[in-house]
Formats: sequence, C-alpha cells, structure tokens
Amino acid sequence: MKTVYQILLLIAIVVLSYFVYESIMNPIRFKNEKDKRYEKTIERLKDIRTAQLAYRSENKKFTGSFDTLINFVRFDSFKIVRQIGSYDDSAAVAKGLVSRDTLRVCVLDSIFNINYPLDSLRYVPYTGGAKFEMAAGELKTGSGLIIQVFEAKVHNDILLKGLDRQLVVNENDLRKKLERYPGLKVGSLTEATNNAGNWE
Repeated sequence: MKTVYQILLLIAIVVLSYFVYESIMNPIRFKNEKDKRYEKTIERLKDIRTAQLAYRSENKKFTGSFDTLINFVRFDSFKIVRQIGSYDDSAAVAKGLVSRDTLRVCVLDSIFNINYPLDSLRYVPYTGGAKFEMAAGELKTGSGLIIQVFEAKVHNDILLKGLDRQLVVNENDLRKKLERYPGLKVGSLTEATNNAGNWE
C-alpha cells in the first residue's frame, strides 16, 4: 500500500511540475511569438510608409489602394534633377559650364532592392494572408492647414491570431488602458502624426 501512495505522489508531483512549468513558459512563449510577429509587421509597415511617401512625392497625395501603390512602385519613376557645376561659381556660369538635367529613376530601384517581394506589401506577416487596412485622405490641422494623410494598420485580433486567447485579451486590455490602437499602425487619418508608427 505504501508503494501505491508513493507512485501516486510521484505522479502528482510530475503533473504539478508540468503545470507549474507551463504556467511559467506560456507567457514567455507568447511574448517571443508576439515580438517576432510585431518585428516583421513593423518592418512591413515601414515599407508601406516608404512607398506612400514616394507616391506622395510624385502625386502630391497618398493613396488608399494597395493596387495603386504597388503599381506605382513597380512601374513608375522619380524625377531627379542632376546639376553639373555650381550656380554660385560666376565664372563657370559665364562660360556656360553649369547645367541641369532632369532624369527619371525607377521607384523600385530607389526605395527597395530589385528582389523585394512587392506583392507581399499588402499582407500582414504570419497571418496566412490577412491584409493591412489602408486608407488615405486630407486632414485640417489646428492652424487651418490642409495636409495629406494616410493610415495602414492591423488589429491585434488578426496579428496575434492562434496565440493563447487569454494572453491576447490581456494585451488588448493593456492597450485600451493606454488609449492606443490595440495593434500596430502607421500614420493617422484623425491627427497629424508626421506618418509615425504607434510603436515609435
């Protein structure tokens, strides 16, 4: 009988040890996975911002369409003014040695490398094909100035899908307490943020 109790006690110790281990490791695994997803998503949002700024430089506004943005990066070009000599050098100007040329440079080559997976720009990493929400518009600042704005974002419910629901809920509650968007976003349609990300 004593042996039976010892075996039961040993089993109870193993089971309790497993639950204690899991209660410690579950938040650690969640944090590691969350950090990995956030890091890649932030990289993608920065790429969207880079593409949007390039688009605005040529079109004087942002776009709310990924198709338009991707086509612009893939097929369009920037105007670049190349100057030979200096207009501050009066002797060179007098001799006609100062000139300016306007060149066009491929947007894709300028802001990303040629092998950049441009078609993936719209997709949130690690989500199996979920897309970022993106919109563009105009905003009137407190000083009455009209500025062009855009916003690209993904909610934690999508970004952290498949992870421990209780830990995701706790993460969202924390974000709500801080009065921040419960997820990741760059830019804003409601305030002038200079196209900053909410992680910055």
